[in-house]
Amino acid sequence: MNDRAGGLLVPVAEGEPTILPAALLQRVVGAIRASGGWLPFDRFMALALYEPGLGYYANTSPKFGHLPTGAQGQGSDFVTAPELTPLFGHTLARQVAQALQATGTDEVWEFGAGSGALARQVIEGLEALGVALRRYTIVDLSGDLRERQRATLQAHEARVAWADHLPDALSGVLLGNEVLDAMPVQLLVRLGGQWHERGVAVTADGVLAWADRPTDLRPPVAIEGHHDYLTEIHPQAEAFVRTLADRWQRGAAFFIDYGFPEAEYYHPHRHMGTLTCHRAHRRDDDPLSDLGLKDITAHVNFTGIALAAQEAGLAVLGYTSQGRFLLNAGLVELAREAGARENAMMQKLVNEHEMGELFKVLCFAPGASASGWTPLGMAHGDRTHRL
Repeated sequence: MNDRAGGLLVPVAEGEPTILPAALLQRVVGAIRASGGWLPFDRFMALALYEPGLGYYANTSPKFGHLPTGAQGQGSDFVTAPELTPLFGHTLARQVAQALQATGTDEVWEFGAGSGALARQVIEGLEALGVALRRYTIVDLSGDLRERQRATLQAHEARVAWADHLPDALSGVLLGNEVLDAMPVQLLVRLGGQWHERGVAVTADGVLAWADRPTDLRPPVAIEGHHDYLTEIHPQAEAFVRTLADRWQRGAAFFIDYGFPEAEYYHPHRHMGTLTCHRAHRRDDDPLSDLGLKDITAHVNFTGIALAAQEAGLAVLGYTSQGRFLLNAGLVELAREAGARENAMMQKLVNEHEMGELFKVLCFAPGASASGWTPLGMAHGDRTHRL
């Protein structure tokens, strides 16, 4: 990420609709002016991603898949593990089956289900294992994505439900694959030894630009050195976990995402933070441009998530790399029955230089469901001590 300002008039590729970024920019500029000329980055990120009908996850642009978005709007912006191979969801289903039995529950809740590919794979995996699943509930704010999920899950519609908010009470196994990274973050920047919160303003000539304000906010750990330093804090993701704890009665949760424990996240050398954008399978560091047409994301501070869970009364059952988790849960055994293509894709899931090490898995549960069992995926290589 850098300090280049994004222009108010957004250039778009030939064939792409220009009304989407223009309309979203009007909303953003209106919000900035209504806030006195400065908008905290987390509020900007929420608008860019979730503004109804306009934000990236709320509009109809393609998002998930193997091929880049083309001039006619075909293709996608990035690929997630379920789109790589069904081995991912079928392996996760083994862990879900164990957790359902161990916690005496019969329902799965998935947050931010994307295309619906993971839900389909988990349901099919549970069926293959002979597990009786009463209901699979997807919590997703995007009406467009919900329609795509309905199409993907048509064969399983009798047991799938959708919700746009959490109920007052819930039980079951909770899943979140690449959902925490899409929750808005606040930006903190140390300049000349002083901490500031970075937000978004509009210049006199109508251009979106970075603007910093002194703040009492700090990263959760002191950053060694005196060099300029940009990073993120994650109050919304941590509040999400606390909300779950208030309403969740029984079950276990598995959150899979890219990120680090706190000591790595706030390492002095990580002075440019982790914020990035995805569009047409390319990355860039300018979230102020092409609003609504690209993803904005930040890595997860898993220590912060684990502490939020513990402080809210949940028990952390394990933390490990995605590669180790999947191997523990039986990925290799399932791969023996798959074809050459699926085995090639499996390597991307577990290899350290692919997704295997960058992605982590964090498991936690309400106290009543935490004792007497060890999650299958955490049986070997648990890294909880490194959080």
